[in-house]
Amino acid sequence: MRSASLCLLPALMLTGCSLAPDYAPPVTAAPAAYKEIPAGWTTATPLDAAPRGAWWTMFGDPMLDGLEARIESASPTLAAAVARYDAARASAGEASADLYPTVGVSGDAVRERTSGRRPGATRSATYTDATIGGSLAYEIDLWGRVRNSVRAADASAEASAADLQSVRLSLQASVADAYFRLRGLDAEAALLRKTVEAFGRALELTQARHDGGAASGLDVSRAQTQLSDARAQISDVANRRAATEHEIAALVGLLPSELSLPPSDAGIGAPPPMPIDTPASLVQRRPDVAAAERRIAAANARIGVARAAFFPSLTLGGTAGFEAAQGSLLSSPASFWALGPLTAALDLFDGGRRRARVRISRAEYDEAAANYREAVLTAFRETEDQLAAARLLAAQARDQRDAAAAARRTSDLAFTRYREGASDYLDVVTAQTAALDAQRAEIAVQTLRVRTAVALVRALGGSSTG
Repeated sequence: MRSASLCLLPALMLTGCSLAPDYAPPVTAAPAAYKEIPAGWTTATPLDAAPRGAWWTMFGDPMLDGLEARIESASPTLAAAVARYDAARASAGEASADLYPTVGVSGDAVRERTSGRRPGATRSATYTDATIGGSLAYEIDLWGRVRNSVRAADASAEASAADLQSVRLSLQASVADAYFRLRGLDAEAALLRKTVEAFGRALELTQARHDGGAASGLDVSRAQTQLSDARAQISDVANRRAATEHEIAALVGLLPSELSLPPSDAGIGAPPPMPIDTPASLVQRRPDVAAAERRIAAANARIGVARAAFFPSLTLGGTAGFEAAQGSLLSSPASFWALGPLTAALDLFDGGRRRARVRISRAEYDEAAANYREAVLTAFRETEDQLAAARLLAAQARDQRDAAAAARRTSDLAFTRYREGASDYLDVVTAQTAALDAQRAEIAVQTLRVRTAVALVRALGGSSTG
């Protein structure tokens, strides 16, 4: 027993070896500041480890808060992502099991009759041979195959956790985006309803002037065309609103018939001010970047697993138990034990399979590293896109607001001139159409500004102030 222990000592001392390359997280150069950050925006203190939180509460809409809260409990998309994460964690646990010996227990009983004519026998015999015992098998991890497999599985589970966070953030942003699109349609519908009322009054005036001989039938037809067209646009907006409401229902895990969002005439306000972290923190906050980095670590560990196949595997076995051929197994057993076998196995020729496996694992590492670089570039591009959009849309909103106000004044003046007989109804139609288009464009720009704020939160990996 002492000699066996001495023989095993050098092997056990080698279990600290690992054939995986040394791994360090990739270093990505980040700019000192964002190129497109709007003037007047503040830079937040970096909170890389802070939870993304309920970032949507910055918009101050209780109905949106309620919809976002439903995602955790009812979204099938999120439930599927959680299941994938649970499977990844279970796979990591399965890999970790190889760090420990496998212990089993077995028992058997045989009723046997031996021949009296066998060599050396004087008579036949009948007896029961009962055995109960346990076994142990343990792979001595000389080259780090098991430990690298565990590291790879753990890193994959961490990548799955980041994937789950990405799905959660994407769902939250999708719900908010659809909700503000719906509120934009509400504002557009409210404008069209007011427009229909105004066009109806204009038609009544035109009809009265026609009856008095002061207006032509052409003016009446133009007024009727405007009114009918505005009513048709109300139906179009209602159709798009219904589809958007159904989209929100699906995102939060409801049937379309189970969700009804009452219209709001509050309109679309300006997006809330949003502190921006430093560019260096973006790489740490984005869950898709974190997932890409963890997949590099997993691929690095798998290189060690592939390399370990060039060296012999060493497995230690052992058995112990009790056996009884006469009497009860519990009252008169005979004990037995064995340490071993100590098995070493190595493929001497495999047609290049192991070398191919190493090349594959290296290529997978290179792919993971390239995917990481792509994820980082995408993160910065998306953030700069939304920052530029926020800056330019703010200027567009100011100009569009001025344009809508001027168009309304022109429409009022044209209608006054027509009522006083100073112009024909074509000037009224032209001015009113331009005013309606300008006001609808103003609503569209305001809606897009709020949607851009949501997209910026998503690009930043969640709000650090949420």
